[in-house]
Amino acid sequence: MNYVDIVNGRRYPSDVPRWQSDDGNGVDLEPCPGIARDRIDPSRRSLWRYAAAMAVPYEGAVTLGEGWTPLLPRAWQGIDLLWKLEYVMPTGSFKDRGMTAMVSYLKQCGISDVLEDSSGNAGASLSTYAAAAGMRCRIMVPASASYPKVAQMAAHGADVVAVSGTRQDVADAALREASTMFYASHNRQPYFLEGTKTLAYELWEQLGFRLPDNVIVPVGYGANVLGCERGFAELMRAGETDRMPRIFGVQAANVSPLAQAFDEGLDDYKDIVPVPTLAEGIASQRPTRGRAILQAVRGSGGRILSVSEDEIVAALRTLAGMGFYVEPTCASVGAALGHLLDAGDIRPGETTVAVLTGTGLKASEMIGKALGLSARTLDPHAAPRK
Repeated sequence: MNYVDIVNGRRYPSDVPRWQSDDGNGVDLEPCPGIARDRIDPSRRSLWRYAAAMAVPYEGAVTLGEGWTPLLPRAWQGIDLLWKLEYVMPTGSFKDRGMTAMVSYLKQCGISDVLEDSSGNAGASLSTYAAAAGMRCRIMVPASASYPKVAQMAAHGADVVAVSGTRQDVADAALREASTMFYASHNRQPYFLEGTKTLAYELWEQLGFRLPDNVIVPVGYGANVLGCERGFAELMRAGETDRMPRIFGVQAANVSPLAQAFDEGLDDYKDIVPVPTLAEGIASQRPTRGRAILQAVRGSGGRILSVSEDEIVAALRTLAGMGFYVEPTCASVGAALGHLLDAGDIRPGETTVAVLTGTGLKASEMIGKALGLSARTLDPHAAPRK
């Protein structure tokens, strides 16, 4: 397995970890062949049941039982859908899929110190897996990051550094620090996608070894989009399917460089001026792999759309009423469903999976304010209500 420069195709052996090429370009991994269903190890109740498809050895893996999350049927606007509960993970977000693969790889390569920039969930996940691996960890976060996520990082021993400004300012600060620690950016290190691609394998297995027609995910830096594309492509190469599901990405209208680029036919993200959004997990101004994300979505026959803050809040309320307590970032998926149904992009009778990526427990203060929630005061000495 080699790294490949995404611009000039130059190859580098993967026994030396890197997050960019010698020319400063991004790197991907060479395509993997995929596996047939008889290569799955059903004794592992985690994403490592697909270890035979992953470019990371299972022996010595840093795992906390991530993956194999529930896939539940629930109707939305009278249409039957399937909801993939990725927030049922060790750290409460889908980031654990990629982190178990990336941290396992880095540990096997002898890396002992890792640096990351994050709006919250990735930092919480890396700090957790770094602690499990015995690594030192530094996380750069926005000064506005949700406190529960920051506390989660710090509790695992991470050195958490708050940076004023936008999400992009945080990424830029991390790049300046990258000369002192290995930059384990989940947005740049392609072994992270070796973990997120297992979402595709898992959906395939949970649906009785068939693929959905549509997959809808929130998209910031695009790990789920690119992971799904990689996983579904491997299943095609392994002869397990002859088609690619349509992939739909959702952004908040306040920070929508990919949605605007998609609508305008651009090859890479559009330069925008970000506006604060409740969907902090996808508030990515300059997505590192924007070109690849747009290619993946267009190649699947899907699209990237944006939703308003009011639509996010309404979807958040509806999802909570269905029993899904998720962060506002996830609610963008619910908000997008109405648009996709109205436009005929997804249709009744198709198998559509909506991916819920992060728990609301890490954003309860934000959710409470957004929904106008408050507790009713009860006099403990009052008579019981009839």
